[in-house]
This record gives sequence, C-alpha cells and structure tokens, in this order.
Amino acid sequence: MAWKNLGEFLTSLEEKGDLVRVRSKVSPRLEMTELALRALRADGPALLFEQVEGSDWPVAINVLGSDRRIAQALGRQDLGEAAGTIADLLAMKPPSGIVAMIREPGKTLDLLQQLRSLAPKRVSTAACQKNETDRVDLGRLPILTCWPKDGGPTVTFPLVITKNPETGESHTGIYRLQRYGADTLGMHWQTHRVGAENFRRWSRAGKDMPVAVVIGADPASIFSSLAPVPEGISKFAFSGLMRGRPVELVPCRTVDLEVPAESEFVLEGYVRPGESHVEGPFGDHTGYYSLPEPFPVMHVTHMTWRDRPTYLATVTGKPPTEDAVLGRAITRLFLPVIRMVLPEVKDMDLPMEGLFINLAVVSIRKSYPYHARKVMHALWGLGQMMFVRYIVVVDEDVNPHDLREVLYRVSLQADPAEDFELVRGPVDQLSVSNRLENVGGKVGIDATKKWSGEGYPRPWPEEARMDPAVQARIDALLSAEPRLAQVLSARR
Repeated sequence: MAWKNLGEFLTSLEEKGDLVRVRSKVSPRLEMTELALRALRADGPALLFEQVEGSDWPVAINVLGSDRRIAQALGRQDLGEAAGTIADLLAMKPPSGIVAMIREPGKTLDLLQQLRSLAPKRVSTAACQKNETDRVDLGRLPILTCWPKDGGPTVTFPLVITKNPETGESHTGIYRLQRYGADTLGMHWQTHRVGAENFRRWSRAGKDMPVAVVIGADPASIFSSLAPVPEGISKFAFSGLMRGRPVELVPCRTVDLEVPAESEFVLEGYVRPGESHVEGPFGDHTGYYSLPEPFPVMHVTHMTWRDRPTYLATVTGKPPTEDAVLGRAITRLFLPVIRMVLPEVKDMDLPMEGLFINLAVVSIRKSYPYHARKVMHALWGLGQMMFVRYIVVVDEDVNPHDLREVLYRVSLQADPAEDFELVRGPVDQLSVSNRLENVGGKVGIDATKKWSGEGYPRPWPEEARMDPAVQARIDALLSAEPRLAQVLSARR
C-alpha cells in the first residue's frame, strides 16, 4: 500500500487499532513527551492529540515508533521484505549491476522500468499550498518543548531541504529547529552533515542559502530522509521505490526548491552566511542535554499548509525512543549497503543501548590474519559509520544481536594487550566523553578466534559442544515429559 500523505497513513493505523486519539487537552510543553514515551515503552500505538494547548492544529507522535509501523509505512509486510527491495536497488550500481544485467537481464530490465516509473513527478498545484501567508507566526504551530531545561520549543521531526549551489543537487535531512521568535529558527545541522556542507558552499559564494522545511510528509519520505541512501540516489526517488508510487513534488512559492506536494506544513526561507544564534540546551538522544552553542539562523519568510493539517513530532532522549526504534530498523534495512563494500560481513547490530552511533557489533567470514582490523577501518571510513566509538568484530557463527553471547566472546577471546585497535578521528558532535569537540578516540575489539598468523603462539582450543545425537534423544524424551518440557521452556 502506497500512502499518499500522512493523513492516509494515520487513518490506516487507526483502522488497525494502532493509533489512539487523545481527546483531552494536552500541552506540547513536556506533557506530550511523557505520554509519547509511555506509549513507546509499552510497545503501544501512535498518538493523535486532538486538543492541543495553544494551537488549533492536532499533533501526531510515535507514528514510526515500532517495527510494524515502519514496515507498514514502507508498504511492506515486514522489514525483511523492505531490505530485499533495497538489495535489488543496490545491485543496479556498477560494477555489481553489470554482473546482474548479464546473469538476470529480464529481472534487471524490469527493475530499470520500475525505477523510471517511480521517479519523482513534478506537479504545478499541491495540497500543501492550499493556505499560505507571508506574515509568519511560528507561535501558531504546536511546537514541542520536550525536556524541562530545553532552551526553547523545538521542531523535532522536520524534513530540511537544501541545495548544492554548484551542482544544483537537492538534499533532504532531518535536523532539529529551535524556535527563536515568530519567524526565526535555529538550524542545528552538525558539521559533518550534507546540509552543513551545502551551507558552507553558499557561504563561500557570499549568498543566502534557500531552505524549505517540511513538517509532516508521507511516511516513506519521512523514513527515506533519515536513511543512509547511497550518494547519487535522490531520497525522494528512493521513497518512490520503497512505497511503489512516485513522490509528487511541487516548486516552493518563494524559494528555488521542491517539496512533497502532499506535505502538511512547509516553511520557506533562507539562512544568511555569518549569522548565528545560541541554540540549546536540548535533551538529546544521548540522554543528556546538549550544550548551548551557536548555530545558523533560518529566517522563515513564507508558510504554506494543507487544509486540516496534522503537525508531526517525535521525542529524542535516552533509549528506548522513537528515533532509537528507527535507528534499529535502518540498521536492518541497510545491511546490503555495508555488504556491497564489505562482502565478508555476515551480519551487524547497532544496539539501542549504544545509541545506534556509539557501538557496532559485526560478524564476519574471517579469511586471513588481521581481517577483523581491515573491517574495523573500512567501517570507520564508510559514511556515518565514522562516528562509531566501539566496533566489536566476531566470527560468523556468533549472533551479533545476542549481547550475552557477544560479551562472552569479548571477555574470553579478546586480549586487551593485543586485540584492541585504538584510533582517533571524527565523532558525533553530540558525544559527551571526548575532550575536543567533534574529535575523539575509537576502539576496535577483535573478538574473533585467533590465528597463528596473528601472533597467537599455540593452538586455539576446541569449544566443548554437546553431541547432536544426544540432543536429539533428549528432544524426543521431552516430548513424552510435557511438564518437564514446559518448565524448561519457561526458564530459558
């Protein structure tokens, strides 16, 4: 099912019993955060606040706060099916795409035709422009204040659209936007992000950078804006592929950018080189408040919105939170991206406890001495993986999603004197442990079985494993002992 807009998706969730309307008046200051976190931690439904204190517009939250809703947002039965679609797309990129065309020309041509049919479609009129004003008052929007010591109300789930002034290529990212005044926002793009790089290019040219901010789009486009889509693939084209329906784009009214025609709200404006304002503190995904620091200022000069729009929000904080659930899903879906560069990778987990940016556990098919170290350094050089502080590498027979098993392997098979790879490099701007901003240490831990070529001087011991025949006999015995089988099953 391809959801045309956020409203369609919310209606579907309600029909499935996966959305609850909150009819009591609720404040966007702290109260929505507390309710959203309680719903998510109970694996509960999306919430739609119908009566919002201080605003005429409803608020939807926790919309993508479960694997089942993420899969439904992408029009799939489960995340595994979505991962298969991504793998097919990556197979089209050279050189593997050439091999695919030779081996399965029919399948490749079908995919090429599908890609052409799902490319973004330009339209001249749009639902998101039914209403508009140049007299912008951001105070009308139900912008959340999530934590008691936040520096101010913050737009937490915006699609921020910018353009490279040299190539004309647009980019969509999600950066938080603190409200400063009736028509100004803090543009919190971290220095490593594409939006920040685009701004640096506009600044070098001495020009204001046009910006469009979408609040509430179809769910596939929201997810795609978060995803590490490979360079050269438009995030709106990727969204069309995932949902099986082209994203309709419309030119903004006052800036040279395009936005999804079915958006709920669109803010248009510019960011001026050299202008900044202190942003924060803000309760972030680390579970700590980010420190106040200067960021560029967006001047909102025009605002458009659809009839009866819904404001989309999310809450960040110590996991579990909606962004943590999204991070876990992205890890599963984009494993094919990692394997395209590192085919020896069997599986990978970025545990929620590691905030999806600090810790990675990778299982590999080890083929030569120091292979684990090769994988560590390759991952640190791969896009946003550069931010990972701890990489643990295990053998292919270890499940990286089983942290109990992983810790067993680390404590038993990794010698701190020999198997830790300490390096320095870029780290997440919101990291709290590094002494210097954006720069810190990283550790790779080789928890694989050691080979003689790695300086291990003696034979690696054999693991003690039960005879499979004995296990089969006990399985048969338990079928005749249902009470014992029930007790053993309950205590696993």
